[in-house]
Amino acid sequence: MGYSKQPIVGLSERVYESTKLAALFDVLVDLDCPAGEILRNVNLTMDEVHSPKSRISLAELMTACKNAVRLSSEPHLPYRIGSSIHISAYGMYGFAILCCPDFRKAMAFAELYHALAAPLATIEFKEADGLASWVIEPNARTATDPQLYRFVTEMQIGIHISLMRDIMGPAFTPDQISLAYRQAHDFGLPTEQIGCPLSFASSANRIVFRSEWLDQAASLGNKTTYPAVVALCDELLDGLKSRIGVAGEIRTLLLRELTNPPSLATIAKRLDVSDRSLRRQLREQGISFRGLLDELRMQVALKYLRTTRFANEDIALALGFSDAANFRRAFRRWTNKSPSEIRMK
Repeated sequence: MGYSKQPIVGLSERVYESTKLAALFDVLVDLDCPAGEILRNVNLTMDEVHSPKSRISLAELMTACKNAVRLSSEPHLPYRIGSSIHISAYGMYGFAILCCPDFRKAMAFAELYHALAAPLATIEFKEADGLASWVIEPNARTATDPQLYRFVTEMQIGIHISLMRDIMGPAFTPDQISLAYRQAHDFGLPTEQIGCPLSFASSANRIVFRSEWLDQAASLGNKTTYPAVVALCDELLDGLKSRIGVAGEIRTLLLRELTNPPSLATIAKRLDVSDRSLRRQLREQGISFRGLLDELRMQVALKYLRTTRFANEDIALALGFSDAANFRRAFRRWTNKSPSEIRMK
């Protein structure tokens, strides 16, 4: 496979197909929610929701998730939305998963090319000692909204189980689902539909299943078609990177050196363009250099606060701040919260 890293996409960049938004929209319409309210503050019309030409941002998708929580008291809403998404909805990405010659390759491909699926969460596949697992961590921005964090987690679990049943057969059942938060009462996962126990306040969000599921023959796999479809997915990733433009290249360079971030002039030199040209390209994308740096620092800070025990002083150092006080002030400016409000209890 031709890519080792996912492209780094800003939350507000409208570069993703509307597959997940369409699934959310359809479920809520079936629940008699007003279409205009479902799309409140999402820059799409009802006619555009299902259009293959439509593009949305992750921020818009998260806004739609918040709208869903506001509009419906369906007890299993996020899982219902996720499980309504089938592999056929994912276009070439889904077709490539189906064409994988074995299920382990399918897991690896799904992880490596996940950027093509408008990811609201990172996914990581692991296998050891006869057990396989998917680890799911919602976009760091959801850490400021615990309800949104749970919604994204449970929607992604619904998607995973739906896709696993699509490729492995409807009998697929996980052995255990662990969740990194306490049980809530507004919505949750339907254990009777999933078929396994849940555990809460765990170290990570994890779907665990027996490795023997992966040993089955991939009846739809095709060793001849698979490389050709992977090549097409590489082209789609190239297209995604092209739509992100120079902002994506700058994010990649900044992320490598957040402890001592390079200046715009230094980055311009590395990209072999003038300062003026780089500023103009960013302006055309509606982005500033300072905005890019702040966005990256915020995302990394949220991830550290959510998933590690690093002290504020260590996080400040990792993000290039002179001290913890400056980091705390910047963090409150970004999120309207203090670092202590984000840390996992």
